Parts: sequence; structure tokens; C-alpha cells
Amino acid sequence: MLSHQHEVFLEVARRLSFTKASQSLFISQSAVSKQVKALEEHYKTGLFERLGNAVALTAAGQLLYQKLLQVQQLQTELHQAMADLSPRFTPDIRMVIGASTTISLYVLPPVLSAYLGHHPHVQLTLKNRNSENILKALLEHEIDLGVIEGIHRVSNVTYTPLLSDDVVAVCSAKNPLQGRKLALTDLYHVPLALREPGSGTLAVVEQALLAQRIRLGDLHVKVRLGGTEALKNFVRVDPSVLAFLPRQAVVKELAAGELAEVKVADLQLRRHFEFVQRRGTENNSPFKDFMQFALRYYSKAE
Repeated sequence: MLSHQHEVFLEVARRLSFTKASQSLFISQSAVSKQVKALEEHYKTGLFERLGNAVALTAAGQLLYQKLLQVQQLQTELHQAMADLSPRFTPDIRMVIGASTTISLYVLPPVLSAYLGHHPHVQLTLKNRNSENILKALLEHEIDLGVIEGIHRVSNVTYTPLLSDDVVAVCSAKNPLQGRKLALTDLYHVPLALREPGSGTLAVVEQALLAQRIRLGDLHVKVRLGGTEALKNFVRVDPSVLAFLPRQAVVKELAAGELAEVKVADLQLRRHFEFVQRRGTENNSPFKDFMQFALRYYSKAE
């Protein structure tokens, strides 16, 4: 079993930051430093190089990090095997899931609430980043399961479909575009508010436009905003821009008349949400169980 000291070391090694590790573990930075120092004294070698405000793993630290990842994997497999043999064995489980903005805000909350109601021994952390950074966190072992918008593809990751959603063009209720149907060529003359690079929503829009031989760089992009909520709130108060947002994110605003959907001819913006895992970890519990639970949840909701 991993000791507390080794778990603290793993978090510092993942983040290469004592401050971020302390925030993630909900302990003081001095406590993190104390645990790492104890390990360094135990192994009689330095595990981190202190470079001003930054840290880097030494050769010994890198070796320990890689071996502990293997131990962590074996511990997960052991818990799964013991639970299969002894149903009364319910170890406390910590799950760290990463999800892109739309999924974190609108797709996962009801699933997480229902899942935790059935699994009180699970302590769950949800990290909210754009799709590109969720993939990065997965490959760096910061998370073990991600949910992203299925645009980015890498070879050492497996993808499992969860559900689909539409991206819609919307504007403020005070925008003259309200009630109009635009031709694709109209987009060259309309100020746009878009998500930041790395966003799955932006990738869907860019891909759909390229299919119609329209480059995003040729359009009038007035502003780029990080996060769905920031973009939505900007469009609500700015009567000049058109934005592309997930339908799930604007259902209430459309119903209340705060935003208006704008149809764009021949532009299909359908995107797919998928679970992502590092290859070789697909059968790990409890993440496999959570995926199956989420799939059942949304299959019943349809």
C-alpha cells in the first residue's frame, strides 16, 4: 500500500509544485515539504531540485515517480480483485476525473450526484479544463479518467462515447441578427465572440467551417474568452456579436429570451463527448464502474 509520504510525493511530482500539491491535498505547504524531506532522508538522496519558485525531479526522483505509478496501478488492481472475492471489502477510493468546461458544468453534475449516492466510500475530485489540457493531464498521470469533446486524437489514449450535443449560434436578444437566418457568406461580416484555443467547442466550429471552405482566420473575431460561462455572459450584454455555444449551456437563456438562436445555412455543428483513458487502464475499477454508471444514466435520460 502507498504510504502517505509517497502519496504526497506523487502529487508534487505530478504538478512539479509544492504549492499546487498542498492545495490539491488540502494540507499546508509546510506539511508537504516535511513529508518530502522525510522521504529524501529515507532514501538518502534528493528527489527534487529547487529552482527558485519551480522544482524539477532529480534522477532519483524520476525513478521513484515511475515506480510509484506502477505501485499505484497494482494497488488499484489489488483492490479490484479483493472486492470481487469479498463483496464486503469496500476500501475508501479517491477518484480524480478531468472534464472539459461544458461537461463539467452541464453534463457531469447530475451523474456525480447520483453516483456518489450509491458509492458513499468514494471521494471524488473533478478538474475543469479545456479538452486539450484534459488530455495533457491524463498523459501526465494527473488524472486517470477524462471526459472531453471528441476532436483531439492521440494514439496512446482510448476513447469511449458518452453522448452527443449540438453547438448553436446565439446572439443577444437586442442583436439585429435575432430572427434572421444567415448564409455562410454572412459570417464574413458578423463580429464573432469565440472560445480560447484548445477548446473543444472551438474545434467543432473550426472543423465545420473548414468543411465549407471557410477559415476561422478570415472571419472577424472580436474577442476570445476562456470558458463557456464567460463567453455566454459576454454575448448576453454585447448586442453586436454572434457566438457559438453548446446547446446545453444556453437552454435556460434561450427559454427566458435573454439569448436568441441564429440559424446558419449549411452549417452542422454536432459534437461528441467521450471518456478518455490511458491505454492499458481500461479495466481499472472504480473508473470502469463510473463510466458504466454514466452511460446507463444518460441512456435512461434519452
